[in-house]
Amino acid sequence: MNSDDLECFARVANCGSISRAALELGSDQSTISRQMLRLEASTCSRLFHRGGRGVVLTDAGRTLLEHARRVTETVEEARRAIHALSGNGPTELVIGAQATIARTIFGPIGFALRSRFPRTRLRFAEGTSGDMLSWLASGNIDLAVLYLPSQTAGLKIDTLLQEQLRLVVPGNQADVDDEFAVRRLGEVPLILPSARHGLRLLAESLASRVGISLHIAMECDASISVTKRLVQNGCGYTLLPLAAVAEEVASGTLRTARLVGADVTREVALATVRNRPGASELWSVIQAVRQQICSTVSDGGWPDAQLRG
Repeated sequence: MNSDDLECFARVANCGSISRAALELGSDQSTISRQMLRLEASTCSRLFHRGGRGVVLTDAGRTLLEHARRVTETVEEARRAIHALSGNGPTELVIGAQATIARTIFGPIGFALRSRFPRTRLRFAEGTSGDMLSWLASGNIDLAVLYLPSQTAGLKIDTLLQEQLRLVVPGNQADVDDEFAVRRLGEVPLILPSARHGLRLLAESLASRVGISLHIAMECDASISVTKRLVQNGCGYTLLPLAAVAEEVASGTLRTARLVGADVTREVALATVRNRPGASELWSVIQAVRQQICSTVSDGGWPDAQLRG
């Protein structure tokens, strides 16, 4: 005996006809008949008198109908409660992102989620890829928007887009054209984070692919703002997405060159923990975040980004 069979039984009893109940349930008569036979077998009782004009409840059927209605009402209340919870969103939500991503999407995501889930208390966190993975595992954040990590065990990953990296130079650097060959990266002084950061690993992997050695003039594990200031002050060049330097490029304090001769992209993904308790509450939130990121890209708010699929 299960709730589906009891709901179906209550519908047949109310209709007084298996064929009419099948129409209301959007099913076929043979399926409904099998459910009723299965229910009679599980109760070891005949529940209906069947005739040419429909069905009539037996004494056992009338007794079961009282319980079936209570079960049906309970199931419907549960559905309404879950739907209401999904509509309201979780009580509290923590979203993490890496710095260059946070700069682009925290504003649009914050506005979208406040509009969609006004009762949810939002908190944003910024950190490295390693921070995101650690915070997800410990439950300190609910979901992360990050560059696709090499290790994804235990995570549910939804890859959203690809983003180009550019060579970033001081605004007055006249000897760098709008395009810069990847094979020449070894000729320029670079300011990059230390080896534990994903950007540095990507740059080293890229150099290995094209057979060059990078000239690391300076390492900077501080914020992206500090790295940009170092470039502005003539300490070297760096590699960043256009979205991370759009304001400085517009003001003329920085310039960018498109890298050519090799693929220099990173994939951006939404990450949550698999089998996380309460994950069902996050479903509508994740869809809202995903939709907002896609809209930001489509509307040109994430330059040099291309949606996947």
